[in-house]
Amino acid sequence: MDKQTFQDLLTKEVESYKSLLETKDNDWIVKGFIDVSKNVYTITNDTKVVSKIIEIILIPHLDAFARCNGMTMELPSKQNYYPDLTFKDADGNLFAVDFKSSYYGDDRKVNGLTLGSYWGYFRNRDVKKSTDYPYNDYKCHLVIGMLYRQSVTDKNEKDIYSVDELDIIKSVIKQFIFFVQPKWKIASDKTGSGNTRNLGGIDDIDDLVAGNGTFSDLGEDVFDDYWMNFFNTADAKKAGIGKPRYNNLETYKAYLDKQQKIRKKLKN
Repeated sequence: MDKQTFQDLLTKEVESYKSLLETKDNDWIVKGFIDVSKNVYTITNDTKVVSKIIEIILIPHLDAFARCNGMTMELPSKQNYYPDLTFKDADGNLFAVDFKSSYYGDDRKVNGLTLGSYWGYFRNRDVKKSTDYPYNDYKCHLVIGMLYRQSVTDKNEKDIYSVDELDIIKSVIKQFIFFVQPKWKIASDKTGSGNTRNLGGIDDIDDLVAGNGTFSDLGEDVFDDYWMNFFNTADAKKAGIGKPRYNNLETYKAYLDKQQKIRKKLKN
């Protein structure tokens, strides 16, 4: 199976997930946690909690998707290993899939979307570095984007409900938007948060769904070169560079122009 075929199949599968996770009123189907005594404890809209619950719901469906298409799905052998899911077809081709989630507002902008590390496995692509397979072994690296709105709710985490009271529990999120895109097509030229080693994603919902990121017209090779040679301030000092070579696409182009001038001098 080639990477475009896999992406097309996964995109079709993910199209059904909005109706899977929403009520008829577009609220999240999840209301809380239940214990053996059938007490229901409401949940927070904390993004880490929400995203993990969504993943737990979707993983069985993605496993069924894999089996229906002659593939197997593997979970990472250790926590924080990349990727979240590995799909393997009958010929041994590997496809990496990561879950990425964020909430959005009335301006249809997401509140930050990080796309994983640009260090470690991203640079050392032919070895296993916090991965079960080397990065280069994968045919493609896709993102299942899970976007949602946060509901305006009264804080009810102190309350305990019964299963008969599910209808009165307000869902903490609603109005899902799902998409599937290659990581490089939705990446920006900025880090994900602060001085971290995380790739930042674009924030416009329409561009995320369409895959119109900073590098989408430039190509995956430019995306790879930009981020594989990117240094934040702390890492630039450690590497003896002094300061970062570039910090956005404009300064990256200036850096390449300078390198090209040096190469021309060496040829002469």
